[in-house]
Amino acid sequence: MIMVMKKKHLEIELEKIPSHPEPKAHLEQYPTPSHIAADILFHALVNDDIYEKKVLDLGCGTGIFSIGAALLGADKVIGVDIDRSAVKVAKDVVEDFELQDKISFEICDIKEFIGYGDTIFMNPPFGAQKKGADIPFLEVAFESADRIYSLHNKKTEGYIRNYVIKKDFHIFWEKRYMFEIDRIFNFHTDDSKSIEVILFVLGRLEDPRS
Repeated sequence: MIMVMKKKHLEIELEKIPSHPEPKAHLEQYPTPSHIAADILFHALVNDDIYEKKVLDLGCGTGIFSIGAALLGADKVIGVDIDRSAVKVAKDVVEDFELQDKISFEICDIKEFIGYGDTIFMNPPFGAQKKGADIPFLEVAFESADRIYSLHNKKTEGYIRNYVIKKDFHIFWEKRYMFEIDRIFNFHTDDSKSIEVILFVLGRLEDPRS
């Protein structure tokens, strides 16, 4: 496998991607910290889940996983998001990185997306505003790829584990992170807050990459 860049270099590049200029509370548009995104992407790279693969970024926001995957050698990346303003920012950043030939976007509700890739990355809503908001993302992911990298609130760990089993998927690897959330909505009382999140790497049992 060709190592396109070092993880620290990737993190520096991802730090250039702006957050959503006008995030919406009901969509829980919290940006994925660059160091967490870089760590997840590099784990996927060394496990042959990015290089020359077709990657889907569900709930792509301003494009941190889309751009990161392209920088690490993905053959094709599709970012999916319901928010036009977020995708507009992502498209501008893609042009800045000169990655237009690798990354495209679809604007739609996640439940309406139809497509297939080798690998999915997603940081879906944690369900703070609407319980179970991450489940539609998982439902689409299970139909759209054999390998899924998905971030979830640690508090929902048990539910997610049971849900994955019911869908005949398997958790091949997991890692916990402290996710820093800045004060971006009126109901936030602190300047920042850290919550524990868990990355699940999901796949089908028969997947030869397992």
